[in-house]
Amino acid sequence: MFDRIATLIVNRSVLVLVMCAAVFTTAAAVGAAVIPRMSGGGYGDSSSESARVVTILEDTFQITEPHLTLAIGQIDVKDSVDKPAVTQAANDVISDLLKTEGVAKIDSYWSLNKSSNLKSHDGSLALVFVYLEGETLDIKNAVSKQIIESTPAIQDDVEIYIGGTGAIYTAINTQITQDITFAEFISIPLTLILLLIVFGTAIAAGMPLMVGISAIGGALFGIWAVSLFTEVSVFALNLITGLGLGLGIDYALLIVNRFREELARGRDVADSIRTTLKTAGKTVMVSGLTVALTLGSMIVFPQSFLKSFAYAGVAVCMTAVLGALIPLPAALYLLGHKIDKFKIRRGNLAPGDDGAWATIARNVMKRPIVTTVSVLIVLISLATPSLTAQFSQVDDRVLPASSEASKTSQLFRDEFDSNESAPIEIIIPAGTSESAITKFASDVSLHEEIIRVETPAGIITKGQLLSLTPEMGWPGTTLEAAGMTRLRVIGDVQSRSIAAQDLITDLREMSSSPQGTLIGGVSADFTDSQRGIGNRLGWALLWVAVATLILLFLFTGSVLLPIKAIVLNVLSLGSTMGVLTWMFQNGNLQWLTGEYTVTNTLDTSTLVLITIVTFGLSMDYEVFLLSRIKEEHDAGSETTESVALGLQRSGRIISAAAALLAVVFAAFLTSSVTSIKMLGFGIAFAILLDATVVRGLLVPALMRIAGRYNWWAPAPLRKLHERFGITD
Repeated sequence: MFDRIATLIVNRSVLVLVMCAAVFTTAAAVGAAVIPRMSGGGYGDSSSESARVVTILEDTFQITEPHLTLAIGQIDVKDSVDKPAVTQAANDVISDLLKTEGVAKIDSYWSLNKSSNLKSHDGSLALVFVYLEGETLDIKNAVSKQIIESTPAIQDDVEIYIGGTGAIYTAINTQITQDITFAEFISIPLTLILLLIVFGTAIAAGMPLMVGISAIGGALFGIWAVSLFTEVSVFALNLITGLGLGLGIDYALLIVNRFREELARGRDVADSIRTTLKTAGKTVMVSGLTVALTLGSMIVFPQSFLKSFAYAGVAVCMTAVLGALIPLPAALYLLGHKIDKFKIRRGNLAPGDDGAWATIARNVMKRPIVTTVSVLIVLISLATPSLTAQFSQVDDRVLPASSEASKTSQLFRDEFDSNESAPIEIIIPAGTSESAITKFASDVSLHEEIIRVETPAGIITKGQLLSLTPEMGWPGTTLEAAGMTRLRVIGDVQSRSIAAQDLITDLREMSSSPQGTLIGGVSADFTDSQRGIGNRLGWALLWVAVATLILLFLFTGSVLLPIKAIVLNVLSLGSTMGVLTWMFQNGNLQWLTGEYTVTNTLDTSTLVLITIVTFGLSMDYEVFLLSRIKEEHDAGSETTESVALGLQRSGRIISAAAALLAVVFAAFLTSSVTSIKMLGFGIAFAILLDATVVRGLLVPALMRIAGRYNWWAPAPLRKLHERFGITD
């Protein structure tokens, strides 16, 4: 295959470049149409119990949850919400909001008979619930943004605080967009400078851009095609741009360095291209497949947010491979020795056989057991804090404390007793007896975290049934429809918290729960989302392990090397998780990361993304290293010499690629959104740890210990590799 590609490039290099430019430009132009189609949501499990409750509430009970929750009143003026002037001012505000296109209806303290549950502790604030039209979350978020931007903080002598789901997600999405733009403003100039230093010449430094732009353009087309059939998250764009440029750097470094190496050996340009494709090209193909399959594992998760990263990851990896194997070699063939024109740094640009990495490898292999034990102690120590990790999801506290959405959410927590805008919704099926409903509702009300349960018969508080008077409940709220009964449960825990997850679990496990009962609401949605990730995580990890074992076996013919690669990646990831727990869960090193609200939890989705992306990139570097070691071993070198030469010829590429990618992700530390800080630091730390400590120390030590067994495989597998192995 690689011979045919090389022949095509040598004979038709100009045509190849023109065709590639046309194809990738067209792909980018068509793919750009995906951007307005992309979703800002997708965090929930659409197949879950809570999702079914949402459908029943909307279709049968004609009930939707408010997208915005406002607090209106004269703060610190006790009982001001009951004054005629404040009532009039609040009604004026509500009247203005009702004129906004997209607002379906508004309920408030004043329209709901001044229920005491909707008034703050001191009576200075009252709640207003805004319900929006629109079939998708993105449409509702657009209306939310319009309301937030057009509603003044003070109007007619009353203060207005806007919170709720719509306000929080609008604030988070807006802040992330601004922060990533700023991070790119910092990282792009630094990356360009580092590219010049690493590649050594101005012309060579432009090669990663060719691969990166090809990858981004092709990936945009790929997710556009996917978006025709399913929801795609807007945040997949960040993975496409970041990983596209990252893989562009990795693969261009590998191809350009091997091309220079072959030229330095005296080969002509055509032969150098052929050898480069048969060696480095094969490595790029295996690496791309490995990273693509690793990222593709996220498709098993129920959230479209994570599925989107699978679509984007596979698309960007495959197009990066195409960019590295076709237009890049064509450009190198046309440039020939001119690739080294406009030299930036001194010294020989072609990699040599002696240097720092070879010296490190030889010293490590003199004391392999001491090195292995020492490094393992360090890695396990770093991983230890992960044993105390607690997992949650993004809420308003990922925003800076100065954010209006964050301040409003904290105001709600401080001034109101319960989650009036985010009740637990319980649907009891038709045919259930009134006594069974009352018994279950009474048991629910006795839970220590439950304030009250609203039923068709009245409000139940701590087992006591009270009549549903206007001052106590929500008159007019539909609690019966199509024979089904709806219980509206108000709890006293944060909707997206570990305590909420425990509460939903307790309610679902109650022995008095009628058969067929469904529990939904924000807390249940959070619980189902967490469980969805937890239940599928094992399958994702199995996918990654099996795919890695098969590909690395087909590449190396060894049984031990693929197992070693997985074990080392697990150690590296464990260390990263431990550091993230110590920093972001416990709030350490904020002088480095910048200030954020410590919630004593870690965002589950962000951790999944860090784990899968860094595992893929670690395998990228593993393939780079093993390819050179195997090449030397196949040429007849002993293990010690193969490892030393392999590390010398790939170590600079791996460390340079890791440093460049780390700069891109480390720039995310400038974000004021905690999950983005964690994502940036986690990936930067993991790839630097992997490229230095793991690849530079552990790999040589373990390969020295294993000796000739590095390449062992039982006879049946050897025959399998001879037939199906990845060769030239």
